[in-house]
Amino acid sequence: MSNEALKKLDSHFAFGENWASYAKLIGEPQIEQAKEGLLKLIPAEDFRGRSFLDIGCGSGLHALAATQLGVARVVGVDIDPNSTATAKHVLSERAPHTPWQIENVSVFDLTPEKLGVFDIVYSWGVLHHTGDMWQALNNAAALVAPGGLLAVAFYRETYLDPFWQLEKRLYTSAPPVIQSIVKSGYIGAFRLARAMTRQGSFSDYIANYKSRRGMDFEHDVHDWLGGYPYESVLAPEVDRRLTALGFKAERVFARPKSSGIFGSGCDEYVYRSERRAS
Repeated sequence: MSNEALKKLDSHFAFGENWASYAKLIGEPQIEQAKEGLLKLIPAEDFRGRSFLDIGCGSGLHALAATQLGVARVVGVDIDPNSTATAKHVLSERAPHTPWQIENVSVFDLTPEKLGVFDIVYSWGVLHHTGDMWQALNNAAALVAPGGLLAVAFYRETYLDPFWQLEKRLYTSAPPVIQSIVKSGYIGAFRLARAMTRQGSFSDYIANYKSRRGMDFEHDVHDWLGGYPYESVLAPEVDRRLTALGFKAERVFARPKSSGIFGSGCDEYVYRSERRAS
């Protein structure tokens, strides 16, 4: 698929609509949880006074969290105009003291010449939805300043990836009523599986889920079921690619290949650029 085709929204899941709905839930608990998610990846001192680029900024929650961790400026980009509108609204209301900029642009159009370079480039669970994950990663890596940090998350590879690839393509093109039926069926099956394997109450799981990066269970289920385009990867391949681009691992939170019965979580990677300033 050509880069021009990858930039068209009609073949992508409507992430922006999902983020606009989720943004109505954002309050102080979600912001604090988002900050905790960032601090899991990057120490607090590496935020203060630094520039922060959020590729695939979605609701703007993590760009907002970065402002509260003391970054000097924030730039957020997203291919979906609904996402950029939501992010602008969230930052306008909650980030009055930090310079910020939100742009409606594809990752495939991002270059250092157009946007500059950043101390932190962050893209959590986004690049695997672009249709060309490795070119998207190359573009993101090129925007990291010498000595800067690249923090990304990718879906972990599963044995059922071919099934999920088909499911996501069909879900994305299905009308809302069908999506709702599929989502209800998924949640029901997930709940039953937890009960049968004695993993604790479903209500407790939902309550604890709210502490995961400030996210919401039902919005995440919709995101998972419809997240198309879809790619996945394991840690050794990510390391090989980023090492070749001049990066060195600082923190990696990754697991082995999984069954994928209910999908895949994201593995998280923080790499530092070893390139020198020209």
